[in-house]
Order: sequence, then C-alpha cells, then structure tokens
Amino acid sequence: MNNRTSDLLNSLSESATIAMAKMARELKASGIDVISLSLGEPDFDTPESLKQAGVNAINANDTHYTPVAGTVRVREAISKKFKRDNGLEYALDQIVVSNGAKQSIANIVLSIVNPGDEVILPAPYWVSYAEIVKLAKGVPIVLPTSIDDDYKIKPEALAAAINEKTRMVIYSSPCNPSGSVYTLEETQAIAEVLLQNNNIITISDEIYELINFTPKHASLAGIPGMMDRVVTVNGVSKGFAMTGWRLGYIGAPKWIAAACNKIQGQITSAPCSIAQAAAAAAVDADPSIANEMLEAFLRRRDQMLADLNGILGIKLNKPMGAFYLFPDISGLFGKSYNGKTLSNSDDVAMFLIEEAHVATVSGSAFGTPECIRISYAAADEVLAEAASRIREAVSKLA
Repeated sequence: MNNRTSDLLNSLSESATIAMAKMARELKASGIDVISLSLGEPDFDTPESLKQAGVNAINANDTHYTPVAGTVRVREAISKKFKRDNGLEYALDQIVVSNGAKQSIANIVLSIVNPGDEVILPAPYWVSYAEIVKLAKGVPIVLPTSIDDDYKIKPEALAAAINEKTRMVIYSSPCNPSGSVYTLEETQAIAEVLLQNNNIITISDEIYELINFTPKHASLAGIPGMMDRVVTVNGVSKGFAMTGWRLGYIGAPKWIAAACNKIQGQITSAPCSIAQAAAAAAVDADPSIANEMLEAFLRRRDQMLADLNGILGIKLNKPMGAFYLFPDISGLFGKSYNGKTLSNSDDVAMFLIEEAHVATVSGSAFGTPECIRISYAAADEVLAEAASRIREAVSKLA
C-alpha cells in the first residue's frame, strides 16, 4: 500500500489553535488541571430565540437541499442586515451562504487567486489565511505591524508592499488575533491606497463585528468607490455564539458571488438548512441581542489587562474588539527555567502550558512570532486564576 499524501497537503501547516486546544484536552484527560485560553469560541450559549428558529425549521420539515448560495429567506435577511448595519446594498445574487466564514474565505481565494499571485496579509492575521492562499498556490506576503501601532497597518506600508503580482489583500476588523479595530478614518486611508490599484480584490473579514468596543464598526466596502473591489465576509459564529451551527456568508460583486457559488457547488453544496433558518433569525434580530456578551467581554478584557499588567517581559496594549489579548512577549526570550531557555513564542506557549497549565497560542501561527494570543472567552474566575498562574510562572524565569 502506497501511503503517500499529496504535495499540496504536505505544504500545509496544522491549525495552531486547534493543535493547542487538542494538547490542552489531552493534558486534562491525564488529570492535569489545564486552563485553555486557546480557542476562539464564545463561552455563551446560542440565544433561545435563535435555537427555537432551528427547532421550528425541523418541525416544518425544512430538512431538504437548498440552493447552493442559501435559501431566499436567509439571503434576504442578510441583505437587510448589510443595509441596516453597514450601509451596504447587496442584492440576493451577490450573497453566498457557506459552512462557516472559513469556507467563505476559501471560496473567494480559490475563485480569484492563480498560482504565483501574491496575497498581502497584514500581520497578525488569522491562522487559516496563509494556508488557504497556499491551497490556491498563491504566495502569502506578510506585512508586519507592531504593538506600538496597535497592530494596524500603515497606508504607506501597504502601498510599498503592492506590486504587479498583487492580486488580493485579506484583513480583519475587529481582528483575530490582535483585537484591533480600524476606525473609519483608518479604513478610509487604506481604501485610498487600494483605489489606486485596479487588480486588487480585498477580503474584509468582519466576523467579529458585534464584539466591538468602539462606537461604530467601519466596513471597507462602505467607503466610496470600494464596493466593486471588496468582498465582505461575516457570519453568526462569534456575535451570536453559534460556532457549532457553521454558518458564514459573503456580500460581493456579482461576478465573485457567482464564482463562489460555482466552487461551493462542487465541494459542499449549500450549508445545513436548519442552520440557515437559525442564521436568518440571528441577522434579522436587533444587534443588541449580543449586548450581554459584549458587556461580559469588555469586563473580562479590562480584568485581564489589570491582572497581567506589570509582568516583566510582557508588553500589553488595549484591544478594542474580539475577545483576545495579543501581548508582545519578546521580553521573555533568552530567559530560562529548569534548564530550558525560551527562544521564541513557541517556547513561551509551551512553557505556559507545561509550567502554568495555561494554554495559549504562539504568535508565530499568526505571522507575529514575538507574541502569544490569549483568549478571554472564559468565566471571570477562570481568567483570574489563569492570570495568577501566568504571573507566578513568569516570576520563576531567570
């Protein structure tokens, strides 16, 4: 038997967030009290009204294949949501509903990127962006940022990274993993650069839109002139605590939506009809349905910043969205404990899970190897204990 796997598969990296969560589960199973702050999942349950929409769909026997792009009902609801919340006018044939925003992004990249095309990824970026680009045989171009700039790209740096091979830019706001949120003025400045380049399609990943501590979310497609150059990606996983329902969607220029519909039709067809019914109820709902979660995450952010503040070697900023801290831990590099020297963020993440029994994710997975990602999607008392363990563990380094 020839057990050879494809070169394409071998070129991909395992998801670091999933790998660390798996390690945490294995340690817990062996009897170690591990606190897992590695996965990007709200620790809330789906609101009752949204669950009931799914139950109603089952009882109505809405259990059959739907159009590949999604039911008319869910696409109408998404179209209204885009107009209500973002000022974006997307017709039904400009909307494609998928099995999570990850599939939405993969559909777009596979539809547009050719081998050798360059895709600019402002770092830190979500772990799957680079791997999806590799699937399309594109070339990820990492555009570094720093904690001093709240991990936001400067327009001049973006302009300098663009060349004749650039086909796409992928960015998120609010950002996973940094929690950074681009203001309207910052979004406009990025748009000014992109408007000078007719070859570039930008994916604006807005999956954390409802977990935003600023007064107003800014959509890149809403900047004058950008509607035909941007694909807006969103979904119900984060803002409505519906990760397991697996439902993401895009609003796109008609030709891109048609391309994504074609790709999806050959890979999965439509997402689950029941999830579509629940998602329609979610995006139809007043966004204030997420306020309880938003208030909890804001409180937890402030708690974690206070609890981790002052730890020598850990540099913090104040993220304005999502539910992550992304501290610069390069000040710990070169320090040792029990004969082990920390050389990079991978070492720091392993040190914390082994010595503090707190699972985080190395920043190298996000294109920012001087950082780690800490999710604060956990109960207040759990976060307090995690911060105490981290402080104690770091104090042992010499």
